[in-house]
Amino acid sequence: MIYTNEKCQGCNRCISVCPVLTSNYSVKTEEGQRIEVHGENCISCGACFDACEHQARSFYDDTEQFFEDLKRGERISVLLAPAFIANYPGEYASVLGGLKALGVNHIISVSFGADITTWGYINYIAKHKFEGGISQPCPAIVNYIEHYTPELIPYLIPVQSPLMCTAIYARKYMKITDKLAFISPCIAKKSEISDPNTYGYVSYNLTFEHFMKYVRENNINGRDVSDEIEYGLGSIYPMPGGLKENVYWFCGEEAFIRQVEGEKHAYEFLQDYKKRVQSGAQLPFMVDILNCDQGCIYGTGVEPEKLVSENTYYHLQEIKKKSKKNHAFSPFSKHLSRKQRLRLLNMKFAKLDLSDFMRSYTDKSNTVSVRMPGQADLEKIFTHMKKITKADRTVNCGACGYNSCREMAAAIYNGCNTPENCIHYIKNEIQMFSGRLEEQNQKIINKNEEISRFIREDFETLNCSLEEMLRGNNINAEESSAISSTMVRISEFCDTLNTSFEQMETVLRNLKKNNVNATKIANQTHLLSLNAAVEASRSGEAGRGFAVVADEIQSLSQESRAMADDSDLNQTEIVNAVKMLREETVQLTHAIADINDRLTNLAASSEEIVAEADVVKGISDSVKNKLEELNHKGESF
Repeated sequence: MIYTNEKCQGCNRCISVCPVLTSNYSVKTEEGQRIEVHGENCISCGACFDACEHQARSFYDDTEQFFEDLKRGERISVLLAPAFIANYPGEYASVLGGLKALGVNHIISVSFGADITTWGYINYIAKHKFEGGISQPCPAIVNYIEHYTPELIPYLIPVQSPLMCTAIYARKYMKITDKLAFISPCIAKKSEISDPNTYGYVSYNLTFEHFMKYVRENNINGRDVSDEIEYGLGSIYPMPGGLKENVYWFCGEEAFIRQVEGEKHAYEFLQDYKKRVQSGAQLPFMVDILNCDQGCIYGTGVEPEKLVSENTYYHLQEIKKKSKKNHAFSPFSKHLSRKQRLRLLNMKFAKLDLSDFMRSYTDKSNTVSVRMPGQADLEKIFTHMKKITKADRTVNCGACGYNSCREMAAAIYNGCNTPENCIHYIKNEIQMFSGRLEEQNQKIINKNEEISRFIREDFETLNCSLEEMLRGNNINAEESSAISSTMVRISEFCDTLNTSFEQMETVLRNLKKNNVNATKIANQTHLLSLNAAVEASRSGEAGRGFAVVADEIQSLSQESRAMADDSDLNQTEIVNAVKMLREETVQLTHAIADINDRLTNLAASSEEIVAEADVVKGISDSVKNKLEELNHKGESF
């Protein structure tokens, strides 16, 4: 009936308040853990609803099925919990009218059944001298005893609860054959109406919370109606001590009736009560025990907003006053003695057969999976949890949700939890992991220091190489610039040389002209010498001296022609040589220009290399400084 919804945060609060060791079990999820409900082991006490701040627990009841069956024409009558009128004093009459309009046949207050229960308790105790009995209107208490303390089953008073007394009366004495639905403040009532010992008299458990939600969403209301049977002080059964007050009303306050309420207190009390039974210690006349610390008026199936209001108490007090009627023949008249009241109560139910309202109980301890670990099992679990010393095993911090480390170990033994949900186990694991991390970190630091040393050495070598490269590149750049300047000068010289060659060609051309003129002169001189020789021969002895002059002129003419011819030959050779030199000079000029371009590019590349080398050196220096800083701080990189 109770289950974990999607809001669970795995906070263990539900475990901390649950009276049953194995009703909750931890499940690992991607987000961490969630606490699920073990349905077979849960007694539906609802303690987890009060404890959970995340509203991570929900429950099922029969509200939807009830209204579906009513729409299909099922014949259904309603049994109404006394707490309903107290919780909804301004709505209950119109809501009941709405149910009538939907086809509900009878509406009977369970307060009347509570009066029968009081009558049954008193008569059974008197007839069987049954002292020390435990009341059983609360199904969560009955669930706990049947499942977890079956030794107390003989002490459960074998009279049906107010609900079942009402159902039995409706069936056997009113002859109602309809299905019966209970409008209930309690989730656990579902387990009671499903128990074979209640014979299936009731078919539906409609909790206030789900029922009123459906009523409001579907606007169910009608002409005001009330329940059909008059009742008495049974109306205060939902209050803490309601049964006790009923017994005192008829039997006096001499008897010691132990009043117990609350999820934690009730189940601790039952464990202690079991010890008293086993030891033969004194027991109270009766135990009036309820699971909820404020009674059924604030039961597990009540709307949450009702739980924070005191109004229900005040409304119930008004009902209580009306129950103590002044009618002289009412067993609930406050003006009568307790003996008179008891006599009138017996007269009121004289036609009832007490055996009709008796019930039995079943030992269900074999249906729940709870195993208590032996010492060897505990030792094994504690060892696994790294709880070696006695102090380790009695931390009892409660963070896991259990009261003690021993309970946690028992939960682990039953498969409901894991060591990972023990905060001290995790703490130890973290410390061990931290130690391993520290060792690894130290190894890393040592390795980093070694690596850093090698890197520093490598960077020092790199820096030296970079510095050498920078110097070399600077020299190369300077040399390239110097060579480039020299080549410019050579290029300029080649230009000058080329100009000189041009001037030489001009001179040679002029020399050729002169040679031509010299040849002409030599030819003329030759003719002149011939003429002179002819004249000298004609003159005889007188012309002999003139003949000598003519011979000399002839020799001069021949020498001049030879020199002119030789000059032409030399001039031709010089011209060819100058032409070749000019061609070579042009090629040299082109080569110098190409070399100059390459030197310019080389100088630019050298400058770029110098600039990049400066950047690399800057990075190298920065990394080296960072490594030295990290090494100084003892950090790893």
